Amino acid sequence: MCNLIRDFYSRMGLWNDVWVSLSVRDYEHPEKYIGEQSDWDICEQMVQEVSDELHLDAKRCEGEAALYGPKLDFMFKDALGREIQIPTVQLDFAMPKRFDLNYIDENGEKQHPVMVHRAVLGSYERFLVLLLEQFKGVLPIWLSPVQVNIVPVNVRVEYDNSKESMGKKVRQSNVMKNPITIIIGDNERDNNLISFRKYNSEETISMSNEEFIKLMENL
Repeated sequence: MCNLIRDFYSRMGLWNDVWVSLSVRDYEHPEKYIGEQSDWDICEQMVQEVSDELHLDAKRCEGEAALYGPKLDFMFKDALGREIQIPTVQLDFAMPKRFDLNYIDENGEKQHPVMVHRAVLGSYERFLVLLLEQFKGVLPIWLSPVQVNIVPVNVRVEYDNSKESMGKKVRQSNVMKNPITIIIGDNERDNNLISFRKYNSEETISMSNEEFIKLMENL
């Protein structure tokens, strides 16, 4: 999971400013938590060993554990400089016992499982807000819902039968923050070319179909 988190958040430009919290209980107020003391001791030791094995250099934060167990929280700074927790991995000995969850081990005896709570993105709603803030609404091509927008010059083409000018269509595509706007006209048709503009650019670039496909593959 750690490699998945690192690779994904590196592509978002967030990984360079991240630290990991090893969140344990508040030892002065054990009444704030559920579960047995011995289970908490084991859980916290397990989380520490995971941190050491993966070289997370996690900072031990007392009182930040979940109600049911310790956790590893990945802390980032968003586009506004706020520190936020996004991915988290939590160990839970308490809830399986509370709900009497069990399995039969190799000796035919009942055992309580350990539950792992894992969230790579945190809540989806908050993560979408983070994405939009991080990229200022201009999503990279690998995330954009519309990666290429085609605007034909000739209004008689079936792709767009509106009567707006080419310039207005291109501007509208830019307003929609499409990463790439393709412009198709007689020159492109006759010479087997692709003409396009990148988001927020006035420069029109023309290249062969093969070159454009290679460009898209490398974005």
